[in-house]
Amino acid sequence: MHTNMVLTFCTASVLGAALIAGSAFGKAEEKNMSDSWITAKTKIALFADSRVKGSDISVATTDGAVTMRGKVDTDAAKQAAQDIAKGIDGAKTVKNDLQVVAPSKREAVDDKDDAITARVNEQMQKDAQLKNAGIKAQTNAGVVSLSGEVADLATSAQASSSAWQVPGVKSVKNDLTVKEKA
Repeated sequence: MHTNMVLTFCTASVLGAALIAGSAFGKAEEKNMSDSWITAKTKIALFADSRVKGSDISVATTDGAVTMRGKVDTDAAKQAAQDIAKGIDGAKTVKNDLQVVAPSKREAVDDKDDAITARVNEQMQKDAQLKNAGIKAQTNAGVVSLSGEVADLATSAQASSSAWQVPGVKSVKNDLTVKEKA
């Protein structure tokens, strides 16, 4: 009789732990799917609207916060993109990092941006602290945006400093997040 109670208790404990773990995994998956879903809905809405060129805009969503980067032709297009993103269900906030670049200057700016991004990445590879830090650089009209997750605040500051040293950089937006310590 005692053995049956112990076995029943152990089985209930294992099932309870499995349900809790499954529930936690489901919530994490639901959060990630929700961010992915918000990003997808935003991209679709941008492509469907004739006021903006959706193909020139990149969208990322983290915890419901939508970030848009890229180039648009006019201030009106930049505002339209922001309004579109704000209208998406689930979007809590919208960070509009779109750069206004006239179509006549777009090719020259795009060429320069690609070269700046390459130089920033090269600069980071030379630095032992930044080499394998998983930092992504993107340049729009001379503005370098740094994204990714780094180990500590010192690494984040070093990345900004390193990017600033690259010729052609007009500004650095540091969107790096610091890993939470377990």
